[in-house]
Amino acid sequence: MKMFPLLAAVAASLWLAGCATPPPPPALAAAAPPQWYAPLPHQGTLTDLTQWWQQLDDPLLVRLIESAQAASPTVASARSRIEQARATRTSAQAGLLPTLDAQASLQRGNTQPPVPLATTLQAGVQAGWEIDLFGGNTQALRAAQSRLEAAQAGWHDARVSVAAETATSYVNLRTCRRQLDVTANDAGSRAETARLTDLTARAGFTAPATAALARASAAEAAVRSTQQAAQCELELKVLVALSALPEPQLREQLQQPWQEPERPLPLPILALPAQLLEQRPDVYQAERDVAAAAAEIGSAQSQRYPRLTLNGSIAAGLVRIGGATQDAQTWSIGPLAVSLPLFDGGRRAANVEAAKARYQEAVALYTGRVRQAVREVEQALVNLESARRATQDARIASDNYRASFVATEARYRSGLGTLVELEDARRTLLAAQTTLVTLQHDRLAAWIALYRAVGGGWTRPDMPSA
Repeated sequence: MKMFPLLAAVAASLWLAGCATPPPPPALAAAAPPQWYAPLPHQGTLTDLTQWWQQLDDPLLVRLIESAQAASPTVASARSRIEQARATRTSAQAGLLPTLDAQASLQRGNTQPPVPLATTLQAGVQAGWEIDLFGGNTQALRAAQSRLEAAQAGWHDARVSVAAETATSYVNLRTCRRQLDVTANDAGSRAETARLTDLTARAGFTAPATAALARASAAEAAVRSTQQAAQCELELKVLVALSALPEPQLREQLQQPWQEPERPLPLPILALPAQLLEQRPDVYQAERDVAAAAAEIGSAQSQRYPRLTLNGSIAAGLVRIGGATQDAQTWSIGPLAVSLPLFDGGRRAANVEAAKARYQEAVALYTGRVRQAVREVEQALVNLESARRATQDARIASDNYRASFVATEARYRSGLGTLVELEDARRTLLAAQTTLVTLQHDRLAAWIALYRAVGGGWTRPDMPSA
């Protein structure tokens, strides 16, 4: 009896401490810059980003993206994480509800001779409920819900990433083949020059050294064309692996002519960088991770305070002794039990500190993700504008170098120019054409990077519909 006042005092102090459980950390405010510092394309015209691929007017690209998303292990893994998070949330919800178990037993024996043998048959249900005094189970449910929302956003981010990767690989292959056409035309032109020069050398009108130079130039162009063809084959293998389509089928589909889109492709670049965070699934995923970590702090703290449980049972049975049968009905409510954590070697306190550390980590990751999102958009905008302006100049350079080469070739064939002049003009034209193809590739790659950077058409689930 002397221990009762001490236990009551301990229970009261722990109860008051539990009532003073600090709330979870407040929601974070995104630290985004006040404006964009890179030029916006097409003055920020808005469009439906979810249908952006259709604007390229390339049905093959759309099919490749759909196939890649269906076959991607990254998307499949993200989908699996959603199912895991949903199961965890269901388990957390169950922690707030009573449990109900059915029991049945059959016993026959003689425990007190000379009492006759007895047969006891009993069936019933037993209920239990942990009353969520300090909100630990509620916080666990909030954490599980936040993890589920983060997993769903991660799935969208995985799909956008696969779409962008597939589109980039497709553009790489298409521009590689365009570059192959440039090198093949250059190789054919050099081979024809070498043939004509060899004929004139045999007739004694051209020096043997000039013919040797022409043959060397043709061989060099053939090497360049062979290397470019090999590079295109490698790009094809990458696209086959991404899309999971049979290679013969993909080769056949790639025989269709491809036209690079010339018109601007509108993308929803919002006026303020802070609004970008409403379009990025990875940022939202990091935000929900912070919310989950905050809730887990409260769940860990609640484990340091008293736990209150209530049990009950009801059963019906039969007892048969010496040929006589009697009913056996039992029921009970209780015990209403309170458990007080007194000593655990610092385990619960350590769990709280670990939860706080995970929260700080989640905050740091979220802040870094915000900065990365803004950086990716700014870089894509800079690359897009640079490629656009450079492509215009490169096209002018390529057209004029082509005209210069045609004139130089005509002079050479009429005997008014030298092979050295012709080869110099040819090298200049090849460099200009290569630069133009590269810039055209960079322009499309910048559009794809911008599509990826602005979230690929995703919007926060808690955003009001327009």
